[in-house]
Amino acid sequence: MLDNEELKAQAREIIARYPDGKSRSALLPMLHLVQAEDGYVSPQGIAFCAEMLGISKAEVNGVATFYTMYKRKPTGDFLVSVCTNTMCDVMGGQIVYDVLSEYLEVGHDETTADGKITLEHAECLAACDNAPVMTVNYEFYDKVEPDTALGVVRELQDGRLPQPTRGARLCTLKQISKQLAGWSEDRKDALADTGVGEATLVGLRLAEKHGIAAPVGDIDATSPIRVEKK
Repeated sequence: MLDNEELKAQAREIIARYPDGKSRSALLPMLHLVQAEDGYVSPQGIAFCAEMLGISKAEVNGVATFYTMYKRKPTGDFLVSVCTNTMCDVMGGQIVYDVLSEYLEVGHDETTADGKITLEHAECLAACDNAPVMTVNYEFYDKVEPDTALGVVRELQDGRLPQPTRGARLCTLKQISKQLAGWSEDRKDALADTGVGEATLVGLRLAEKHGIAAPVGDIDATSPIRVEKK
């Protein structure tokens, strides 16, 4: 499946984005490209990247196993990631994960029998102010509860695409992998509100209230950083 001229042309297009002699820098988008083809980074995908970039399969494998976004076994159309790190855990993230795991009858990094949904723990989704959060193919669902998380999953099972809390409409894992490789797709037709949430602004407003601002001008690297009070 990976041995076709169209895919090779796309790989050469990715490589051409980088300066001569720096082609190995194209490895990350190339891994997304092969994942878009097979739904995961297969052994054939590893070999393809190595051949196109003129590096060893061991080098490619080392990168592919370092980043969790590259899946090393067949993955569902929809990757459901539930944050269970500190803040999300305190706010109920582990409970959300456990409920989905029981309902789907899968554990971490496992895929449902129909091949549609893969469930995983996520160490951090960088959205603590909206905890607990989960993502589906990297699109956010904020402040989820067990019932709302189950609702999202059931819609996916029914062939529907539930609108994320923010960002564009959902697409499949293969489609988002192709976009991460550098091929854009217009998903603005269902763009959700991306405004900054109240919790995100609390620190800024407290700083303003107390007249605290970031340091201005050059800072001596040997001195502790101090904030300025107006």
